[in-house]
Amino acid sequence: MNTYYLAIDIGASSGRHILAHFEDGVIVLEEMHRFENRLLEHDGHLTWDIDHLWSGIVEGLKRCKEAGKIPVSIGIDTWAVDYVLLDAADNPAGDAVSYRDARTEQIGPKVWNRISEEELYRRTGIQKQLFNTIYQLAALQEEHPEQLEEAEALLMIPDYLNFMLTGVKKQEYTNATSTNMVNAQTKTWDPEIIKALGLPEKLFGELSMPGAEVGHLLPGIQKQVGFDAKVILPATHDTGSAFLAVPAEADGKSVYLSSGTWSLLGVENEEAITTEPSRQANFTNEGGAWYRYRYLKNIMGLWMIQSVRRELNGVSYVVNQESSTEQPAGQGAEEGKSRTPVLEGSESRQEWGFGDLAVEARLADAFPAQVDVNDNRFLAPESMIAEIKKACADTGQPVPETVGELMQCIYTSLATGYREAIRELQELTGKTYERIRIIGGGCQDSYLDEMTAKATGLPVYAGPIEGTAIGNLVVQMIADGAYATLEEAREGIRKSFDIRKFDI
Repeated sequence: MNTYYLAIDIGASSGRHILAHFEDGVIVLEEMHRFENRLLEHDGHLTWDIDHLWSGIVEGLKRCKEAGKIPVSIGIDTWAVDYVLLDAADNPAGDAVSYRDARTEQIGPKVWNRISEEELYRRTGIQKQLFNTIYQLAALQEEHPEQLEEAEALLMIPDYLNFMLTGVKKQEYTNATSTNMVNAQTKTWDPEIIKALGLPEKLFGELSMPGAEVGHLLPGIQKQVGFDAKVILPATHDTGSAFLAVPAEADGKSVYLSSGTWSLLGVENEEAITTEPSRQANFTNEGGAWYRYRYLKNIMGLWMIQSVRRELNGVSYVVNQESSTEQPAGQGAEEGKSRTPVLEGSESRQEWGFGDLAVEARLADAFPAQVDVNDNRFLAPESMIAEIKKACADTGQPVPETVGELMQCIYTSLATGYREAIRELQELTGKTYERIRIIGGGCQDSYLDEMTAKATGLPVYAGPIEGTAIGNLVVQMIADGAYATLEEAREGIRKSFDIRKFDI
């Protein structure tokens, strides 16, 4: 009988159930279920469709039962910063508003009047991003203070999903650090920050580390899915899980790049770097498993490519709450649906795939325009295509007129962003790095891998693809005793998965 471990890995665009077991000492993965993650427009805000996520989670557990592959443990990881407030009856006190919502755009100065940007970074080491939880809570104070008054618990999205599975409320450390309210030295909630913002102290309890057991499935869930299992905390922040899966050498000369909707580029440190030059460069110190710090920079990532693909295929990322179905572009325009701008060649395919877009970019490799991928204008534009074209025009550059030119602009811009981030990283750490290790779904994009090697002058090692799920799984395996240490687990990852090299 095989021992199975289940990672439920939920990103900004989709979730999947990845089951793992060992065969001859090698990790074998099997995707049991995949489901969509999407945004709703509700009460003037972009909110996560939590009910849809929950349905996807339950369906995936049922698939495991149907296959006769019952996991001994389950771990959930998701994106960071977003949360659910629960009232005294354990019901949500409001919507799970997305970090892509515009409610925090003007809130920064109001937070900094209470605690300065410099002090906030010195205490937490977390980069300034106006969608961080601290700014979301400040925005909620202004718009719906009654929700904070009613709230008895604050759970990050994976904490909330764990609660729905087990009935147990735990606040996991790695995701908590993304709130901008965990002290980098004490590794606990910072009471001075919470007090400065006037937030209810009761919302911030003990933080639990990856590897801790949350509990078993509730009886009602067991009846619904047909089995029981332990729920274990992985690094519930998906980047925290992804970095654990990097099969890095012990020499400390590898730059890690978790490539997905966001590109997270950085290294692992034993101590947080909270200096003023680090703050100015907007590097962050995210808490990791076993108190390893992920010193990294958030770069917009494949979100731009994903958004362009949706537009070309006439599909909106935001759905109508009443119908809860995606609509072709041009329909439901009053609700902010995407509109496909005219691009030469955009009608050449009925359905655009990511591979098609990369091919078009290669054919337009001489197109010179670049944009700043970290510009907030690309965070949630009504039309990504139109926004990129406008950004090129605003800076006096050639405006992309074909699909290939648009894609080449994105690829070049991403590679340039990686190069600049590595340059800053070397200056801030005083170290020289010799290679880049790319993990996650984006490592499958060989054109981006090639562009990255060319732009940075460093060899690129791409893989494993399922980095986040693997990192989730190895924490479960360590908790179960299958691996003794992270170093042993990383050796197992090297043996189990193919790594492709892209030379300069």
